[in-house]
Amino acid sequence: MEKINTCPVSNFTIILGGKWKLPIINTVRKADKIRFGKLHASIHGISRKVLTDQLRELAKGGLIIRTPYSETPPRVEYSLTSASKNLCSVFKEIEFWSNTFIKNN
Repeated sequence: MEKINTCPVSNFTIILGGKWKLPIINTVRKADKIRFGKLHASIHGISRKVLTDQLRELAKGGLIIRTPYSETPPRVEYSLTSASKNLCSVFKEIEFWSNTFIKNN
């Protein structure tokens, strides 16, 4: 992917901005592989349509792998790409910072 902006923080915001992309990636990270229904149930407040749209964007952007299975009923699993796996350490730091901030305020 080409640089979108000269500022790395702006690039991060452009690629992963919005209300739902980070919670989706974080939920998939914790599950390793997850089916749509469980993913939907794990993210409070997201509609099925928005989740579908966000998963499509994340898959198109190379951050989520969508694996369909030829079964009846149909089954689809979502997992992280190597690019989004590189975010795991960032999520751990965010969790530490958030827990510390909430505890101290």
